Amino acid sequence: MEFRNFRTNCVFVAVSSSLLLLNFACSRSENKTGEKPAPGKPKIALVMKSLANEFFNTMADGAKKHQSANPETYDLIVNGIKNETDLGEQVNLVEQMIAQRVNAIVIAPADSKALVTVLRHAKDASILVINIDNKLDAEVLKQAGLTVPFVGPDNREGARKVGEALAKQIKAGDEVAIIEGIPTAFNGQQRRLGFEDAMKNAGMKIVGVQSGLWEMEKANAVAAGMLSEHPQLKALLCANDNMALGAVAAVQSASKTSTVLVVGFDNISAIKPMLEKGQVVATADQHADKLAVFGIEAVLKILKGDAPPGDQTTAVDLITR
Repeated sequence: MEFRNFRTNCVFVAVSSSLLLLNFACSRSENKTGEKPAPGKPKIALVMKSLANEFFNTMADGAKKHQSANPETYDLIVNGIKNETDLGEQVNLVEQMIAQRVNAIVIAPADSKALVTVLRHAKDASILVINIDNKLDAEVLKQAGLTVPFVGPDNREGARKVGEALAKQIKAGDEVAIIEGIPTAFNGQQRRLGFEDAMKNAGMKIVGVQSGLWEMEKANAVAAGMLSEHPQLKALLCANDNMALGAVAAVQSASKTSTVLVVGFDNISAIKPMLEKGQVVATADQHADKLAVFGIEAVLKILKGDAPPGDQTTAVDLITR
């Protein structure tokens, strides 16, 4: 009888232990697959491109001011990468935000395709994703089974306006060249197309298109090469102001300030003195200080129960002297 009780007790302990281990394993599995954070004030992560670019520092400042004005509404984590081409670091930042179990990620992706996979992981972890600034590739999103609302400007339209302002200062048949951003970035593609639209409509001759990778030093080298290769060049159309700064320096070094015009895109503060001096003819203002805020506000509406919005087009304005 005692032996039987002993066996019964052993079976009970073994079964209980197994259930505890199973329960523990299930708990760990739920955490790995992205259990929703506890209810309360949402935590929003802003993941941007290069903080060496004034545009993204302005974007970050705008987001921080918005959070400071709404401290009871949400918490904010601000991240950025060192340079425009460091895709691995931006992927790593998103993975860190997933590990921290934020409620939402507002992202300006450095590449329109390369970030989709990690954003799929974020979605699988029940994290809301809003895309700003540079639109994610529609076909890659479709292949990943992912829907991400885009909040940002019409880059093609903005670049077309800048190109038209330039066209008024040169004549049909003049040679021009385009310094584009990262070729796989949707906003870079759209700005190049906008410049091409304006130049073709005005009858200009586009003699070259090269990438400056959004960066000043790279654009400076590209511009110097273009000026040397095309001595009759009349204008350089740069897909952002960082690259326009590099192009202006190259034009100055070649002693062609009076004959070669430059345009940019972003309206950073460093470009404004050059606009006043006529070293830069025009740029486009997509309101960097508000761009992340638009994305954050979209997140807050969804978290309150509103239906996810479709793509939202924000303002982009032509800026000239």
